[in-house]
Amino acid sequence: MRLLQWAVEGSFKLPNDRRLEPVDALASFWEGVTFICMKFRVTVEPDEDGVFVAECPALPGCVSQGKTREEAIANIRDAIQGYIDSLKKHGEPIPSGMTEEIVEIPA
Repeated sequence: MRLLQWAVEGSFKLPNDRRLEPVDALASFWEGVTFICMKFRVTVEPDEDGVFVAECPALPGCVSQGKTREEAIANIRDAIQGYIDSLKKHGEPIPSGMTEEIVEIPA
């Protein structure tokens, strides 16, 4: 409701008739919030029917597909999120995200 008020009126009215301007309101809203992004490696390959199959090897059984490569990637992103949400719900450990190193060798 307060965000709706901000969008309509352009500021929040605080106690003692103080107003919080939109930029300050957003900063205040997100203060203390930490966003954690995890990266997972996925493979995307076309199958014999021309459908793109996406798989996340770090999450056993986490597979999706799409008519296009982009759709398969969007679908596997949703599947990964659902997989992680299920692990959290059941108190299971969440696999660490992708960790990789680049190794150079002489040609």
